[in-house]
Amino acid sequence: MMRAKYVLSSLSLSVLALAPACGASQSEEPASTESKTAAPAATAPAATAEQPAAPAAAGQPAPDFTLTDLDGKQVSLASFRGKTVVLEWFNPGCPFVRYAHGEGPLKELAKKQTASGIVWLAINSGSAGKQGAGAEVNRQAKQEWAMEHPILLDETGATGKAYDAKTTPHMYIIDPSGALVYKGGLDNAPLGKAPAEGHINYVENALAAVAAGKPVEVAESKPYGCSVKYASE
Repeated sequence: MMRAKYVLSSLSLSVLALAPACGASQSEEPASTESKTAAPAATAPAATAEQPAAPAAAGQPAPDFTLTDLDGKQVSLASFRGKTVVLEWFNPGCPFVRYAHGEGPLKELAKKQTASGIVWLAINSGSAGKQGAGAEVNRQAKQEWAMEHPILLDETGATGKAYDAKTTPHMYIIDPSGALVYKGGLDNAPLGKAPAEGHINYVENALAAVAAGKPVEVAESKPYGCSVKYASE
């Protein structure tokens, strides 16, 4: 009888010892996307030498860059300080880009805006060998769509990642002071399919606000299109 009590006591202690480990395992399950999005920014870890700072958000200084255009000329964002700059992440093989430039909102938008003094730069962050990458493919697209603004090549993806560019097209607007005032989708109508509430061109609206000296009402929206073809993806 004493031996039975001893065995039961030992088993109880073993179960108690295992319980905290099981609880820790359950508490370490990954949080949902919604809970991560809702987490306050103050809880994000500070940038270190090993962990670079987060990409600039709307209202912050736009990251500087120097990239090469299709003619081998270097183009630096800093050289356009004092002007409004539009950045358009570009991939001529992406159906969303092909629609936007072929018959959609980008067919005339860049020409219209550059005529009023806006600087418009297309950036291709596709790595060599990926869809839409390479100078020759981009030259053909530039000619096909009669694009008058530069296409800059970012094959390392460094500039794309500095801006957290996720899709083509992913649009950014930088005001004359160098602040990023808009990031997100071109509009709310991927491939021309607007929602029931009507079409909104976020880029045109943001540029109109900047020109009028007013705050951009929608400073950030969800981008759409093909994923940027970074080297690691």
